[in-house]
This record gives sequence, C-alpha cells and structure tokens, in this order.
Amino acid sequence: MHFLVIERYRDGDPAPVYRRFRDEGRRIPAGVVFVSSWVTDDLSTCYQVMECGEPSALDAWMEHWSDIVDFEVVPVVSSADARRRALAE
Repeated sequence: MHFLVIERYRDGDPAPVYRRFRDEGRRIPAGVVFVSSWVTDDLSTCYQVMECGEPSALDAWMEHWSDIVDFEVVPVVSSADARRRALAE
C-alpha cells in the first residue's frame, strides 16, 4: 500500500526538521519504503509518499518526528489503479 504523508512543520519552521534529518537521517523503520517527497515553496509543508503493508507501520517513524511535525496520512492508489477501479475494468 502507498500512503501520502503530509507533514506540517511546527510553527511553519523547517529548520528543526532539516537539522534532525541531517544528523539522524530519515529513521524509517523496517518494512517501510520511502518513495519520494516534495516540499511547498514556502517550506512549511512536506508531502511524502511511503510504501508499507499497513498505516500502523508508520507509527514509530511519526513518533520520532512528532515533536516538530504534525502528520496527516492518506492512503493513495496510482492513477492507473484509480481508473481501473472507477471503470470496473
């Protein structure tokens, strides 16, 4: 399964996040795969796509960052899968 993880940096400040990332890495637990990420132009929000079996697999990772990031996790499917499901192909 793929999940869109929306990270809103506390107080809109990305510096603590990037310092921790520089010093400790992403700290993704076993069974979770980082796919890609994008950050808004104002550097206040990051959108990451992660792959794992269940959303609960992201819990330990989010706990490590939760003091400086607010998270929203949304299950997503590819456009091709969405088309197949929508058209019952």
